[in-house]
Amino acid sequence: MTIIPTTAQVGDTLPELTFGPISRTTLALYAGASGDHNPIHIDLDFAQNAGMDDVFAHGMLSMAQLGRLATDWAGQDRMRALSTRFTAITPVGATITCSGTVVDRHEEHGRVLLTVKLAAHIDDGTQTLRGEAKICGTP
Repeated sequence: MTIIPTTAQVGDTLPELTFGPISRTTLALYAGASGDHNPIHIDLDFAQNAGMDDVFAHGMLSMAQLGRLATDWAGQDRMRALSTRFTAITPVGATITCSGTVVDRHEEHGRVLLTVKLAAHIDDGTQTLRGEAKICGTP
């Protein structure tokens, strides 16, 4: 059974979203689209001179996937807030799996409001992002 925002209860989970694997092409395309040309994400020599083994994904690329998870589930018009905290880097070659769980449901001004705990993990289980979405559960 698919859980939708109007019937969601505390403990319900959103359908997972998987993105990747992250390639160098993905990073270059994201840099161009976002305007974030930080060389740590696209220039191997720069990354290695900074002490990294390789370039790594922009944090905002993963954050966009968490936003996509929430809006795919609830719709953009129901999203009220999205916050995240970066907890680890996403290396080249990793696949990102985004998940969400409803942790609060309450009424405010005649509308159901949901708080959804969000997380992004890469293939080895490392959590790279944690966050929260506030979603209006009623139209």
